[in-house]
Amino acid sequence: MTFSRKRATTKQEIPTSSMPDIIFMLLMFFMVTTVLREVDVKVQFQLPDAKAVEKIENKRLISYLWVGKDKRIQINDSVVKLEEVQGIMYGKRQALPNVIVSMRVDKNADMGFVTDIQQELRKAYCLRINYSANMEGPKGS
Repeated sequence: MTFSRKRATTKQEIPTSSMPDIIFMLLMFFMVTTVLREVDVKVQFQLPDAKAVEKIENKRLISYLWVGKDKRIQINDSVVKLEEVQGIMYGKRQALPNVIVSMRVDKNADMGFVTDIQQELRKAYCLRINYSANMEGPKGS
């Protein structure tokens, strides 16, 4: 009587039943943690330097308005005319009553033009205005 060894008949497959759950969790993780750029800036500008800068914590309330030295204005993804600023910003204020308009003005821009933009914002009842600037570095750097 000879005994023969039986080989184990186990499957060598990887269980894939939970694969869709894992993929969905990874997808949700990356969707929640990824920050997408909302606006492509078409206006060339260089921010002025400032000695004191205050950071706004609630970024949801901010609506950006770029002003180039060539008197071009950009709101969102479109370059607009001065006459269009009031209507666009009034619509933004209706959607978000506590909106803060963050003006990113080129340091060589005409201040008369900036004053005209401020008047259009005043007509749109956008009275909370922030001016963006770069923090001035230490002397000699």
